[in-house]
Amino acid sequence: MSYQQYVPYTPDEGRYDGRMPYRRCGKSGLKLPAISLGLWHNFGDITPFGVQQGILRAAFDCGITHFDLANNYGPPYGEAERNFGEHMKRDWRPFRDELVISTKAGYDMWKGPYGNDGSRKYLIASIDQSLKRMNLDYVDIFYHHRPDDGTPIEETMGALYDIVKSGKALYAGISNYNPEQTKRAVACMKEMGMHMLIHQPNYSMFNRSIEHGLTDVCREEGVGIMAFGPLAGGKLTGRYLNGIPADSRAGHDPRFLRPSDINEQLLATVRKLDEIAEARGQSLAQLALVWALRLPEVTSVLIGASRAEQVRENAKALENMKLTDEELAAIDAVLASR
Repeated sequence: MSYQQYVPYTPDEGRYDGRMPYRRCGKSGLKLPAISLGLWHNFGDITPFGVQQGILRAAFDCGITHFDLANNYGPPYGEAERNFGEHMKRDWRPFRDELVISTKAGYDMWKGPYGNDGSRKYLIASIDQSLKRMNLDYVDIFYHHRPDDGTPIEETMGALYDIVKSGKALYAGISNYNPEQTKRAVACMKEMGMHMLIHQPNYSMFNRSIEHGLTDVCREEGVGIMAFGPLAGGKLTGRYLNGIPADSRAGHDPRFLRPSDINEQLLATVRKLDEIAEARGQSLAQLALVWALRLPEVTSVLIGASRAEQVRENAKALENMKLTDEELAAIDAVLASR
């Protein structure tokens, strides 16, 4: 990654003027922005550094104070954290106390038997590597990225506990755990005297699985929800209604969304949802974000972006967060007919 000449950054003075709601994360003192920014595959070596910088600056100017990463985000693995470390040095060190920065470990990261899953050895080595790459003394939230049935839950949660107690993270979280796994993880952490702050599951109009048990567990245990994928990997953006743009995810980066995924059945559903959004004076993406935020258990929705303008447009969703019973019924009817 080549780094361009530095242009000084002065944040928007109005970023805390009420444009961004901050919602309490479960039963904790931490508030998170209703929209958070994920630094996934758009912060690897396929995205110019200046574009990344513009995305981060636009987010902060909109009041987005939470940046989410993982050890293997890239490509290649670790590159998103390395790039963020350079952004940290250039732009964000003066604003560190205004930011919530998270990272995760749980998927494959390095060769050999110790670079994957949920062992104490892997998780503690991973947080040390992540902090070095990001030029940070600590992260605000450290997640176990996915459940590992091969490792005792006591070992995995014990590692998270010790990472927090060591000061390398302020809070602990989990991601991709089902309801029963979540209960066990929360109970294990509670036995050690620590509260599980947050769960990061996939949630969108096209994936409502968390409504079948997980939201109940999180509400009962006081665990916040950070919903990733609220735009269903770009399917709920409306970008594909008139074909596949060359600069879209399906058009140039088919790792997570292939052109073959954009079929007529999908487009028929998207067109109907787009009509509901248009009647509200919103884009489909804005409607999808507001819809995910309608659940009181959802603290924040996690968006990705390939351009700064996408961040600004998504943030405008918060100008109209009220969904009527009629709109919700119409959305349910469309989704039921998929």
